[in-house]
Formats: sequence, C-alpha cells, structure tokens
Amino acid sequence: MAQVKIAYIGGGSTRAPGTVASFIRQAANFSGSEIVLQDLDGDRLDLVCRLSRKMAHAQGAHIKITATTDRKAALDGCDGVLSSYRPGGFEARYQDERIPLNHGAIGQETQGAGGFFMALRAIHIARGLVEDMEAVCPDATLFNYTNPVNIVAQAVADHSPIKVVSLCEGPIVFPGELAELAGMDPTKVRAVMLGLNHACWSAEAEYDGQPLIPLLAQKLEDGIADDWARRWVDLAVTMNSLPASYMKYYYFEREMLAELSAQPTTRAQDILADVPSYWQHYREQLEAKNPTLEPELSRGGIFELEVAVDVMDAVFNDRGEVWPTNVVNGGAIADFGASQVVEVPCLVNRQGVRPIAGYRVPPPVRGLLSALGEYQQLAADAAWDGTRQGAIQALTSNPLVRTLPLAQTLYGELARAHRAHLPERLR
Repeated sequence: MAQVKIAYIGGGSTRAPGTVASFIRQAANFSGSEIVLQDLDGDRLDLVCRLSRKMAHAQGAHIKITATTDRKAALDGCDGVLSSYRPGGFEARYQDERIPLNHGAIGQETQGAGGFFMALRAIHIARGLVEDMEAVCPDATLFNYTNPVNIVAQAVADHSPIKVVSLCEGPIVFPGELAELAGMDPTKVRAVMLGLNHACWSAEAEYDGQPLIPLLAQKLEDGIADDWARRWVDLAVTMNSLPASYMKYYYFEREMLAELSAQPTTRAQDILADVPSYWQHYREQLEAKNPTLEPELSRGGIFELEVAVDVMDAVFNDRGEVWPTNVVNGGAIADFGASQVVEVPCLVNRQGVRPIAGYRVPPPVRGLLSALGEYQQLAADAAWDGTRQGAIQALTSNPLVRTLPLAQTLYGELARAHRAHLPERLR
C-alpha cells in the first residue's frame, strides 16, 4: 500500500474527527502514511489531533497523525491535500441564508446568493492555498471538499497548475434517497449521475435490473403522501431523469421560499445549536479507553460514505476504480465546454482522475444547466481576481437571483456582512 503524506486543511473543524475516522477505517490502505491536520484554531486543532491519535491507537492503525497551525509547514512534501474549511464559520453561513430570505430570495450554502458568497470567501482562501502548494508541494493533488466544490475547482483549474479534483457524495446518494422516499429499497438502485455539482441528473437509472423511471411513475400514480417526496418523484418522472435534491430550489422555487421563510431558524442556526454538543462528545471520547464517535453526536464522516478518502485510496494505490468527481470536462460531456468543471464518472488510478467520455445531459434540463454553468464560470472569475462589478454581474446571472436590483441589494448587504473575509477589490 502507498505510504503518503496528506495535509488536511480545516483539520480542527467539527467535521474533522469523522473524516480522520474514515482514514482509520481504511488504515490498511494508508499504512505508514502521515496525516497533518492544519487549522487556525489551535485549541480545537489540538483536541482533534489527540482524539485522532487515540482512535488510531485503539484500532491498531499504522497512521501517523500530526498537527500545526502553519499551513505552509503542513503542506511541505505532501502527496495530497484535503481541503475542507469554512471561512467565517456557521455564523457566516447564517448570513448567507438569512439576508437573501429577508429580500424574498433563497439563500443556501451552495445555491443562490448565499452559495455565491460562500464561493467568494472560499476561493479567497483557496488562492493562497494553491500558491503555497506551488511553492512546497507542486506535484501534490488538491482533493477539495470545500463548498461550493464546483466553483472552487473551476477557479483553481483556470488559474493554477495544481491538479485539482472536487468531491461530493451527492451523485452516489441522491438516487437511493429518491427511491426510498417513493417507498422503494435504495440498495437496489443503480444510477449514473452527471452534470454540475448539486445540479446532476441521471443518464442511466435502474432498479433491480429494471428501468427505474416507470416504477417511479407508478408510485406517483398510486399516491405519495409527503409533499417533498411527491415533488421530487414528480420532477424525476416529468424530466425522465433522476435529479439532485438541490434542484428543488429551481423547479419549486416559490414553494421552497415559502417553506424556508416560515421556519423559525435557518439550517446554520440549527447546526450552531448542535456545535457545543459535538465538541462535548469529542472531549468525552478523548477520555474514553476505546473512543467511538456516535453519528448523532458528530458531524460528517461517521459511518457515512467519505468519497474523498476512497478517491485518494484509488489514486495512491492505483485502483483503477470509477468514482463520480468534479474535474475539468475536456470534452467528456458534449453539453459543456472543454474547460468547464463538471460532475461526471471518472476513472481513478495512479495517473490521476480522468472523466469518462460519451455521456449527455438529459435534454429537458440542458437549459438550466447551461445557465448554471455560465454562472459557475463568472463566479469563479470574480472570486479569483475580479472586481465588485464583475461579482455583481455573476450574481445577477444566478438563476435564483436574476434581476439587477435584487443582485445589487443582496451584494451590498452580504459584502458588508462578510467584509472581514473578502479581499478589498470585492468589498
């Protein structure tokens, strides 16, 4: 098995213990490797490091785990870099959600104006990250988990020689989730999803060897009680393709806006309310003889699919496996330009992560995906080295914003709210 050095940027986050636990579960595939946790919060970084070491020791994992607040030191000599950070924390995400809602628009971590400002903050950090990588580990691959993963990857791919691949579990889990909502067994679903991140659709979909869409149509005709489940199944049947769950914000925009506006808290507030219990659980497990992370008391990566770890294993151990990832298209999907970052099945081995050609986006959704692709490019350009004017142009192009007065209002308020996390040119 490959012995590699991996830097985990954001290694002091609430998600970090679960991600390290995923490495530990695959310890045989990374035996003799080193994981360097890097974060700006030294206290939380120290807690995660000590807990990770104890979990590794308890499970007999031969993985060295270290920590530092110095990013360049963490990157030195790395083979891979896992990027999973959140500039401004969940407090910033709350602003991304609440400010658009105050103006009758959807704000979400990756969608609409909220997703746009997450991209601006994330790419501001990513630019410095890849500059450091160019200096101390130019041959390393950036495995990006930072949202919005497609826009971050687009910016890096356009402006840096660093190899970049962005990861998301969505294409793997969306089909099963949809089938389960329709009362079907999610383990019997096989689907190929492609398009853009959080905007992927199925090119193929089967259930126990049979075409899935007709079976969903029958379930819809028989009746589905839950409103959201019925909408998602109806969208799949109408478009003859399984959608990412995030498509609800576009095809049911009014309904989603009403639902989000009626809720007393945003998703960020709900997470913030749980954050103290996460850290309490980690502190308790640090004192346990055999630390075990409970899914309901941890955030991310616990007993869940952690596709970044699987893709790293496939690269460094030359597996020759197929995984859905976000990479430069290179002509693989005819509906997008060659330089566009797309979400597509890829062959993953020691040579890297290469998109498999020959797929097409379903015709009924090409218009929306084309618009989202243009927005993705404009947002990446504005975030990397653009101006306030270019950023407002990008925001106006977002299908959940559309009008110039709304874009100008949202940009003004969100830029003020996130001033500390934006470069001067975008304030």
